[in-house]
Amino acid sequence: MDYQNRHVVVTGGTGALGAGVVSALLAQGAICHVPYRSEEELQHFPQRDHKQVSLVALANLADEAAVSGFYGGLDKLWASIHIAGGFAFAPIAHSDKAVLMAQLETNLVSACVCSGAAVAGIRRAGNGGRIVNVAARQALEPRLGANLTAYVAAKAAVAAFTIALAEEVAGEGILVNAIAPSIMDTPANRKSMPKADFNAWPKVEEVAATVLFLASPQNTVTRGAVVPAYGKV
Repeated sequence: MDYQNRHVVVTGGTGALGAGVVSALLAQGAICHVPYRSEEELQHFPQRDHKQVSLVALANLADEAAVSGFYGGLDKLWASIHIAGGFAFAPIAHSDKAVLMAQLETNLVSACVCSGAAVAGIRRAGNGGRIVNVAARQALEPRLGANLTAYVAAKAAVAAFTIALAEEVAGEGILVNAIAPSIMDTPANRKSMPKADFNAWPKVEEVAATVLFLASPQNTVTRGAVVPAYGKV
């Protein structure tokens, strides 16, 4: 995939999937712009000193002014990949309005704000581009969302937003898609579910490969898709 000298934003780039996506992009020659929330995040980010990684402190991706300022400073933006989000295991008895609003803010609002700023940046560059959001399996299969209702609602909204935005900007050569991972094989997930069949979970590298294709110039026709990334589960 031709990412040579293409500028790509990766929100959530210091997390498990984000770091996998950044590593894969760098291997293909991309220049990665990675907003981060805290200095603590950077201690575990393997590509923090890479010459083609630009790190920017940006604590709140739902802050429209801050996000617009960040994207406004980027030249020749090709793609924006929105991995940052939040998760809440919250049975309905413990899922009050505050939980719901937090999930909407970290998942839906951040994706909307970053997508809007990305569209503006891609338009300035004038060569078309790509946007990839992250939904979740439960967004496509809500019956799997028991005890996760606020999270599922937010991720389902991300999926719907992605499809609507894809129709809006397709004529400009901006292809917008999302992926919907199931439980990924990460150290944190292994620790929280030690008896699970880890071999059935999609690997971070496999999900990253799907993201890279959707965000690549080699993807010339896929838009408005929410692509399942379920592994063998």
